Amino acid sequence: METALNNRKLLNIELGRVSVEQYRELPESGIVLVLDNIRSAHNVGSAFRTADSFKADKVWLCGICAVPPSAEIHKSALGAEDSVAWEHVEDTMEAVERLRNDGYTIVSVEQTVKSVMLDTFVPEKGRKYALVFGNEVAGVGQKVVDASDFSIEIPQYGTKHSLNVSVSVGVILWHFRLGL
Repeated sequence: METALNNRKLLNIELGRVSVEQYRELPESGIVLVLDNIRSAHNVGSAFRTADSFKADKVWLCGICAVPPSAEIHKSALGAEDSVAWEHVEDTMEAVERLRNDGYTIVSVEQTVKSVMLDTFVPEKGRKYALVFGNEVAGVGQKVVDASDFSIEIPQYGTKHSLNVSVSVGVILWHFRLGL
């Protein structure tokens, strides 16, 4: 069967991976993540790994989020906590205010009465976005939603209407990077 010869998996050395130093020299994407009280260190680590994959500029860890160094973060981040810049603040609103002052559009990833469906949203080239992801149970805090420029929602068709926050980070970052 020719498929095995024509469609082999790439070896790690063929992936064109950059070093941490090279990663930090890449152009900024204009996208940062704001993690609003994510309780699972594994979800935080997954957000780091996804942020690295899509070249988000920074991860803001707010409130109860675990912070590096952490074995639990490292287990799912696989070292991305070393490549992606990060900062911890106690209050998510502090991060939101600082980012707004730095020219970011604040976007809560949340189901709200006025949320924009992701499949209809096109990111504006040249605009900087701060994407806020909420707690696994409570979601994005209402004060943060109120302070956001808008909310974006991932269309869902099943019975749960709920994705793990780490999955949401992947879906949203893919969409934003595709659009920019």
